[in-house]
Amino acid sequence: MNASERTPAQQDTIRRLKEVRTEALQHFRIAQDLARERRDLIRGLTGEGVSQAEIARELGVSRQAVQKMLAI
Repeated sequence: MNASERTPAQQDTIRRLKEVRTEALQHFRIAQDLARERRDLIRGLTGEGVSQAEIARELGVSRQAVQKMLAI
């Protein structure tokens, strides 16, 4: 089926699907930027002598989660 054979409802759905895809890609890029910033902040703290365990307690996560944040 080509575009000219689609019903108006199908055309609207495809248009919305494209919008949602664009928004998802934007959110993905933002999430990557935030993860990078989080990693840099954690590295800064550990460079100043704050332990990963201390950071984990402050964030309410496990030390292993902090290690993963640093690895990404």
